Amino acid sequence: MSNINKGVPDADQYYSLNDPAIGTVLPVDAYPQNARVPKLFEPLTIRGVNFKNRIFVSPMCQYSSDNGHATDWHLIHIGAFATRGAGAICLEATSVVREGRISPQDAGLWTDSQIAPLQRIVKFAHAHQATIGIQLCHAGRKSSTIAQWVHADLAKTKKSNTWVAEKEDGGWPDKVYGPTDILYGEDYPKPNPMSEEDMTYVEDAFVKAIERCKIIGFDFIEIHAAHGYLLHNFLSPLSNNRADKYGGSFENRVRWPLRVLQLCRKAWEKPLFVRISAIEWAEGPERGPDGEWEQWGIEQSNLLVGELEKMGIDLVDVSTGGNWAKQKIPVGPGYQVPFAEAVKKAYPNILVGAVGLITGYREAESYLQDGKADVVFLAREFIRNPNFVLNAAQELGVAIKPANQYERGWTRMAVPKKLQ
Repeated sequence: MSNINKGVPDADQYYSLNDPAIGTVLPVDAYPQNARVPKLFEPLTIRGVNFKNRIFVSPMCQYSSDNGHATDWHLIHIGAFATRGAGAICLEATSVVREGRISPQDAGLWTDSQIAPLQRIVKFAHAHQATIGIQLCHAGRKSSTIAQWVHADLAKTKKSNTWVAEKEDGGWPDKVYGPTDILYGEDYPKPNPMSEEDMTYVEDAFVKAIERCKIIGFDFIEIHAAHGYLLHNFLSPLSNNRADKYGGSFENRVRWPLRVLQLCRKAWEKPLFVRISAIEWAEGPERGPDGEWEQWGIEQSNLLVGELEKMGIDLVDVSTGGNWAKQKIPVGPGYQVPFAEAVKKAYPNILVGAVGLITGYREAESYLQDGKADVVFLAREFIRNPNFVLNAAQELGVAIKPANQYERGWTRMAVPKKLQ
């Protein structure tokens, strides 16, 4: 054999070919322990796209883009997950319009020049047989804000407590938009209420961004309708007190977000996910004594998911919070999983993702075993532990494929073992 170390066919440079793919369960005939595969390592196919396991990398804002363009930081950041076996990788919140970014250094997909740097990342991921997607977003009333570590440094030095990225910081505080002029918090920009023309502009931008996603080669798209960003702003009575057909009743508040999502579904044939905030962690009940909705909560979330299921959304990524500055969140391991469970119980036929301080391998497995979710999304735990997938396999007693170059670090996991 002239070349034992085979390369990936048709790649733009040499990459060692992994066969089977990194993160997949090794053949049971050679690895008897794989006769019993944990739910985390069961593959999933959605609209013909293969997800090799059910441990997904959540979108993580990096505040490191160059005028909306991905950089080598993103290649290294995402490439690390592509070579460590995650079932899916979702790139960070990426704005469909320039003024929809969270911060001046956030990602964008509003112009064709942003295609090439993202395509480089996708090609690298695909060369390692990783499934990769992107989260499309408009930050709404939380746009034109500074990066988290910048705010933390200002607060520490007591120089300022503002979140506003002013014009001299590269921001656009006079071009922040929302359903109304209700501020997220006193240290945030004041939004401009959106007109029908503004809504049409954003709708068109989502569709154009999706067309760019097709050129780039993404495997799936997630639409961000959570965490106090634009679509969530319209959903919630805390941020939407409009008196027209887009405000007031549940039906009115969901009208425009559903219109956007319907256009996205029509434009994109591959898997389409939607991230929601199931509750807002604001004081008081979801519905008042008079029966009127007072804040967004799990009851309305379930009503929304029913509409998403009808339009053919493939997976609902269930998070919480982000739309009420005074939110009080009882953070603890798996603290958001009960909301994923509630959605799954109400709509067993739609795929549901659980997220939120999922750090334990056996805990993650239990959420799937108990039917609380179909996949788990991890963010900060992947930052701390990029090898989460391989460590989980080792902990749960299943042998999966490490990258060729990293096999020597995983010899204990990949030793054939007889079942007890």
